[in-house]
Amino acid sequence: MSMHSPFRLGAALVLAAVLATSPVQAQKVGTTSFQFLKVMPTARATGMGDAYVTLAEGAEALFWNPAGVAAAGTHDLSATHIPYLLDTRVSSIGYATSLGGLGSVGVQIQAVDYGEIAETRTENLGFNPDGTYNPGLTGSTFGPTAFAVGVSYARRLTDRFSTGITGKYIYESLYTGSVTRNGETYDTSAGVALFDIGIQYETGFRSLALGMSVQNFGPEVAYAEEGFSAPLSFRLGIAGDLVGPAGIVSQSSQNRITAAYDLSQPNDYDQQMQFGLEYAFAETLSLRTGYKLNYDVEAFTFGAGVKTDLDPVRLNVDYSYGGMGEYLDGIHRITIGARLR
Repeated sequence: MSMHSPFRLGAALVLAAVLATSPVQAQKVGTTSFQFLKVMPTARATGMGDAYVTLAEGAEALFWNPAGVAAAGTHDLSATHIPYLLDTRVSSIGYATSLGGLGSVGVQIQAVDYGEIAETRTENLGFNPDGTYNPGLTGSTFGPTAFAVGVSYARRLTDRFSTGITGKYIYESLYTGSVTRNGETYDTSAGVALFDIGIQYETGFRSLALGMSVQNFGPEVAYAEEGFSAPLSFRLGIAGDLVGPAGIVSQSSQNRITAAYDLSQPNDYDQQMQFGLEYAFAETLSLRTGYKLNYDVEAFTFGAGVKTDLDPVRLNVDYSYGGMGEYLDGIHRITIGARLR
């Protein structure tokens, strides 16, 4: 088998899985379930505008492209916290480890804290005895919950080609317990198994590389009596160092400038593009920016990171900021990572 044959095989598998992201499905804007899966972790990636399918490696790759798990060190750890919109908080943690010639494995957990929400009912609408208006409040609160737990396996098939797969269980509860209406009881929670698959390919020309992934592939999710598709997404990317030890434009041992481009096709929106740049000095201090094209409110992103060696552990702290339009607060992300080499 030639060196290029694994790439063709992996590409065929990914492209076969992405048939579900047809233009017909993409017209159903905003009709997918488990929307929290679109809130991507890892501040390095989001600081580069989400252009990360090719660059993802180690524990961070668990959330972007399982093929990148093949690059894990002896022990890789990545944890991200996101104060999201409307006091919602999203947290994630991933761990990956190399098994030598057997490949690499990883586990991930994502959880959402929606806080407490005031319960309202239409039968409570009206005026209180003191003349104040009641918008339907019952005096009770409820707390929706959502989480994802996944296991990944990845392996280098050649010195240039890696492939990986993730199986994960997703659960979301929209209300505390079931709801009864007109004598019928409805379950307001849903859980389902979804899969990610991906490939990464180093072209052999300087640092130029390619990546592809399919995320959240699986069955429909049923809430009460209605079913919704999972947020399936196909992503294709290219990345390389413009400047660096293997720079495409210029070689440098101290400075690195990495450019990345992703093209993504979700099943509930039109095609989207992501552009990212990262400047790194001596692989200790990094500055990042990105742009997200064809999003409702998201556009420019910014970020920074620091790395330090505490032998045998390499620590990194990353931060990113992404605007959410004129009327919503921007999103901050903090990621702390560690690699035991």
